[in-house]
Amino acid sequence: MPTPLDHEFLRAAAGAADRSAAPLAAGPGEEPAGVTHRALARRVKTLVAAYRSPDSALHGSGQAVAAATTHLRALRAAQTATGLFAGGDNVQSPPDSAFTVNDVCDAHVLAAGAGPELSEVTAALAEIARATTDSLLTGGAHTPNHRWELCAALARLHRSFPGDRLLDRVDAWLAEGVDIDAEGLYSERSAVYASHVSNPSLLLLADVLGRADLRDAVERNLTATLDLIRPDGTVETVHSRRQDQHHPFPLAPYLPHYRLLAIRTGRGDLSRAAHRAAADGIDDPTLLAETLLTPDLCRPLPAPAPEPLHHERYFTTARLASRASATAHTVLYGGSDVPEHRRIRSGLACNPTFLRLFAGDAVLDAVRLSRGFFDLGPFRAADMRPSADHRYRLTETLKAAYYQPLPPDRRRADGAYHITDEGRFSAAMAFPDRPRDEVSQTTRVDVDLREDGADLRIDISGPPVPWALELTFRPGGVPEGAAPIGDGRWCLTTGPMTYRAGADEIRVEATVEAGQPLAGPDRTDLLRYDPGQDHTVVGGTDATTGNRVYIGGQGPQTLTVALRAHRPAPAH
Repeated sequence: MPTPLDHEFLRAAAGAADRSAAPLAAGPGEEPAGVTHRALARRVKTLVAAYRSPDSALHGSGQAVAAATTHLRALRAAQTATGLFAGGDNVQSPPDSAFTVNDVCDAHVLAAGAGPELSEVTAALAEIARATTDSLLTGGAHTPNHRWELCAALARLHRSFPGDRLLDRVDAWLAEGVDIDAEGLYSERSAVYASHVSNPSLLLLADVLGRADLRDAVERNLTATLDLIRPDGTVETVHSRRQDQHHPFPLAPYLPHYRLLAIRTGRGDLSRAAHRAAADGIDDPTLLAETLLTPDLCRPLPAPAPEPLHHERYFTTARLASRASATAHTVLYGGSDVPEHRRIRSGLACNPTFLRLFAGDAVLDAVRLSRGFFDLGPFRAADMRPSADHRYRLTETLKAAYYQPLPPDRRRADGAYHITDEGRFSAAMAFPDRPRDEVSQTTRVDVDLREDGADLRIDISGPPVPWALELTFRPGGVPEGAAPIGDGRWCLTTGPMTYRAGADEIRVEATVEAGQPLAGPDRTDLLRYDPGQDHTVVGGTDATTGNRVYIGGQGPQTLTVALRAHRPAPAH
């Protein structure tokens, strides 16, 4: 009995490929200008897949073959004497070239199975792939996910051009262990790199090497990601250690992985995620090639499991909590790397957003807290702990020092001391050798995640300092009840405010329990977000955009904030 196929999915994948490949095939001799080596390889892979697929309008097209040949000439020209490809931010990068080699090797498998019509394309692909082999065998990486991209390229090379050295190098990398924690998050905690690099690479390695443990790692990550999908169809990234920590990331790139493992395991929850990833259509032009290379993708999905009406999850390693109901979806975060490392750095989780709230079309994208304490930046929790059902406590203690004279045995007559860093700044003062007088400030945020929002109690202790709580709402709504202070900003003092988008709304009510009253709209000097000196010293910022509402005051102070979502009851 023939294996049933999901023809609707196949037509959608072919349509995405055709939208990319058809314009290229229409001008098959046109030399591509200003196209990166990675884009060139993707185009070749897509053109060959379209030629091979009966669902594509370019099936059997000579123009598709001619366009692939033209792009292969450009790709070969981009190859340096080392076999690596020129271009990109990472100079002479084996991992960056591995991305291209992975597509080249996939295209080679597709072309080699097409017969004599693609013999020249097959030969050109083989030449390009073989030229990279020595550099990928000896090359290194500088990010965790790059190891798996390199391994995938080596495994693909072995698939087409078998060699023990290729497998030995893969084994050396894999012997380090996959960087996935007990809760299913990769060490970079990044949706971009999980979906585009780690998951597809590990799935390929699992198939080529027969390593079920690698497939299991991907399944664990996809299971964890189920709890990171937000009501707007994006994946939570606030906890990421990479570039996506400041940007929303769509679920769509996860589609082939959710689909494949749903089909292979029969899991309805993975099937539900696959349906959701394809809900807005399929735009990935390379997905058609995947259907030809991995026929399991073409089988029908199992029945999707229903979306749970109520849901709560706490990731202990990332210190990320969420609670969802029919009314609200709230995310609470206290897992920044900055308190430990005391710096803003690529590869660290630095986003100071500690809460988000979704209520249909009304979305509170970010809650952040600035404090004027030695310009050390906004609140980033150093610790987050569950304190009771649905309740969490986030804390951070900041310290700064004034330094006493050096002890006699550490003094120099010429005053030429080494430049050292004391955590806030650097100077020729031999800070480690001096007695310190410390000033400290502790911020504690107690949060009760409710079915309809959240209750916050913010305690700012220590010396008198100004503070400002920033609530950034997604554009598309209207703030009511707050005083405008210009430039898309509002101030909340006494009384509640409501952010309304269509029929959905988020209500905010703030009360100060200790100290001076809240700052009024005349205090625009205080009612602002301060990114801290790590950003401002280089003229940068990590500020949000959107409709920003500020609540401010002078510490020490205790503030309570009630966030309530209101949505109309669904029609029956």
